[in-house]
Parts: sequence; C-alpha cells; structure tokens
Amino acid sequence: MKHLSPGRKVTHWILKMSNFTNSVTEFLLMGFSDTTELQILHSLLFFLIYLVAMLGNLLIVLITTIDRRLHSPMYFFLRNLSIVDACFISITIPKASVNYLVNNRAISVTGCAAQIFLVIFMAYVELTLLTVMACDRYVAIFHPLLYPVVMSPRVCIQMTFICLFTGLLYAGFHTGYTFQLSFCQSNVIHQFFCDIPSLLKISCSETFSNTLSLLGSGLVVVVGCFTFITASYISIFSTVLKFPVKANQRKAFFTCVPHIIVVSLFLISGLYVYLQPPSDSGSIKDIIFSIFYSIIPPFMNPIIYSLRNKQIKEAIRIVMERKLFFLRK
Repeated sequence: MKHLSPGRKVTHWILKMSNFTNSVTEFLLMGFSDTTELQILHSLLFFLIYLVAMLGNLLIVLITTIDRRLHSPMYFFLRNLSIVDACFISITIPKASVNYLVNNRAISVTGCAAQIFLVIFMAYVELTLLTVMACDRYVAIFHPLLYPVVMSPRVCIQMTFICLFTGLLYAGFHTGYTFQLSFCQSNVIHQFFCDIPSLLKISCSETFSNTLSLLGSGLVVVVGCFTFITASYISIFSTVLKFPVKANQRKAFFTCVPHIIVVSLFLISGLYVYLQPPSDSGSIKDIIFSIFYSIIPPFMNPIIYSLRNKQIKEAIRIVMERKLFFLRK
C-alpha cells in the first residue's frame, strides 16, 4: 500500500470494502441478556406467549368458520385478523425463542430479508384490517338499512384483497430498497428480529433516501388509518352516549376503549421504532418497544376483539358441548 498512488489506494479500499460486504452471509441478532439462565427464561416466556396467542387466534378462526351464525362481515374480518395475528407472531417469536434456548443468534441475509418483508407485510395488513373493521362498525350503526349492500360478501372479499395486495407492494418496496444498501460496518442487529431501522444503523451506504421513504410512507399509512379509526370510534361512542340505557353505554365504553388502546399501542410503538433517526444507537429500549407492536397486539386481539364477545363465547360453549357429547358416545 505504501507504493500505491492516492487514486489506487482509494480504489483498493473500495474493492476491499466491496469484498467485505459480499462476504457478509449472516447477521447476528441481539438478545435481552448474555446470561444463560436469563436466556432460557426469555425463551420459555416467549414460547408461553406464543402458545397462548396461537391458541386464542386459531380458536377464533375455527369458531367463526364452523358456526353459521357468525358468517357476517364483522366476524369475517375478525377471522382474517386472527389469521394475520397468528402469522404475525409466528414470524418473530419462534426464531427468537430458539435463539435464546440454543444461544445461537445468527440469521442468514436471505432469512433476514424474508423476516423484514413478512413483518412489514403483516403489520400493514393488520393496520388496514383494523381500519376496515372500524368502517364496518360505522356502517352497521349509522347506516343499518344499507349495511347488507355496502358490506356485502363480495365487497368484504374485495376489501381484504386490497389490504393484501397493497401490503405486498408496500413490504416489497421497502425490503428491496433496504437490501440495495451495503453492510460493512457491522453485522450485529440491535434487535431480537430483523427490522429496517436496525439495518439502516449498521449500513455503510447513504441511508437518507431510505429514511425519507420510510418516514413519508409510514406517516401517510399510519396517520391516515389511525385518523379514520379514531374518528369512527368517536362517532360511534358519541352516538351510543345518547342511549337512554346506561348498561348499553357501559358496554360500548368497554368495547371501544380497549380497541383504541391496543391500536394506539401498536402504532405508537411502531412509530417510535421505525421513525427514529438511524444514527441513534440500538438499546434495550428499542427491543421493548418492538415487543409492543410485534407481540402484544397478536396476543391481546383475541381477548379484546373476540373472546369478550357474547356470540363467540356462546359458539365456543356449543362446540365444546358437542365435542363432549361425541366423546361420551
């Protein structure tokens, strides 16, 4: 290197960095702790959360499918939401649990790209489905006579496909745009799963355009959906407050408020993780906020949206009684 001209030195350095970038075949995910006992505890805790979430969501899917009384637009969207939640939590938790249990935090570049794509896709579909569900409740309360026409089975299927198709475009764009970057500073991701903000922090490329596109598209989608959801629930709640029966008011309050809390938790934590400057160093706080948008909603949605519903509880009771009847025979 001492006998090379300045121009050749620069060229040699670029080639060296390029070779390093091409040699990166895996990333290392960060855990909550380096202590073996705590890693096992986190693995078991994650597995327990995953098991409960999967049982709750799959139960909702089963009940709303086999009970004909629940073949309405509201339960159609609840079933789709449960499917999305089951897939959403399956993207991150199993991998993290295995990593903590065997103390192996490696993930391939391909696996990281797939995880990022699926996380963004499921988060987008979850948010848009929640928006569609708010629209469904708004039409049911304010336009009951037009409800069978406005929310016909064909319209429900079309709205679901729009959520899925636009989600594929959204996730595909951000995943592809992210993996055009070079990663030569480090291969350690300060997160328990792959996400775009963590990759932007370790990239040696210019990430301003990536940050700008993530910020702009994220704000448009999140602010738009959250505004519509909040406006719908405020309208619904203000109407219900006019009901003369106090019991109906309390029922509406305990139905709407938990929905808004979970949606707010999902959005605020997601915004915090995805919209903070890439220059900020990773910390345990980022991991905790990621839990709030990637684990808590799939875990809580079956309880808040479905298992507190009288019709679903009645359908579960009937199914259990039938099963016990056949077992006795």
